[in-house]
Amino acid sequence: MYVHCRCEVPVRVSHSRTIRTKRINLRATDRQEKLIRTGAETTGLSVTDFILDSACVQAEHVLADKREFVASPKQWKVFVAALDRPAKIKPELARLFSDTGVLDRGSRK
Repeated sequence: MYVHCRCEVPVRVSHSRTIRTKRINLRATDRQEKLIRTGAETTGLSVTDFILDSACVQAEHVLADKREFVASPKQWKVFVAALDRPAKIKPELARLFSDTGVLDRGSRK
């Protein structure tokens, strides 16, 4: 048995009525361009929408390991126990966070 913990952050790609203000330039080989155009035509999307959808899906896949993990019941128990432990006070961190930051030093008068 495995415990599956998932934190979902949906990314929505809209094809209509969204004003796109950012430009992404890329170069492709003849083969890549033909493949992309064929994929776009097959799905009924513009080349731009097809590329953006595909890139966003891939980005979500790559980033998923930053938001999702699978643990056995034993691993989950150890993880939860670590989260539930009281925080340890670290004098070095307390001192660091109590100091005025470099950017804040000049602004206080």
